[in-house]
Amino acid sequence: MLAYDFTLPDQDGKKHSLSDYRGKWVILYFYPKDDTPGCTKEACSFRDNLSILVSKNMVVIGISADSPQSHRDFINKYKLNFLLLSDESKEVIKKYNAWGKKIAYGKEVIGVQRKTYLINPKGEIVKNYEKVDPENNIHTKEIFADLVKMQTPY
Repeated sequence: MLAYDFTLPDQDGKKHSLSDYRGKWVILYFYPKDDTPGCTKEACSFRDNLSILVSKNMVVIGISADSPQSHRDFINKYKLNFLLLSDESKEVIKKYNAWGKKIAYGKEVIGVQRKTYLINPKGEIVKNYEKVDPENNIHTKEIFADLVKMQTPY
């Protein structure tokens, strides 16, 4: 299935479209909030493993409903080395089914769900990861293993 194309601002207000990254593998991940424990663990895992992902022609794009300024602060605090895009209207978040009921701090709430999509160089979603658990710190390795399987000729 072709991934929904969008244009959103980064931490500096520069606009990025998903189609800008055709020809590369894209890890498109949605997360609830900058600088919260789970979101920080997930972002730092991508940061720490970025060089191996880049070696496989991948880019990482994170999206939340936080403002560009919030993203800038988050990036600076944790020295994040990949794109964070702001979807304050939640339009893209909703298009990717990353908005809805979830459990946060033991209570059911409505908000941004933690989901990841692996998009191939043609712009097609080839895998989605539901209910990502940032605590186990294996999500990035799981994505990498799936990518290696997809890139390996039979």
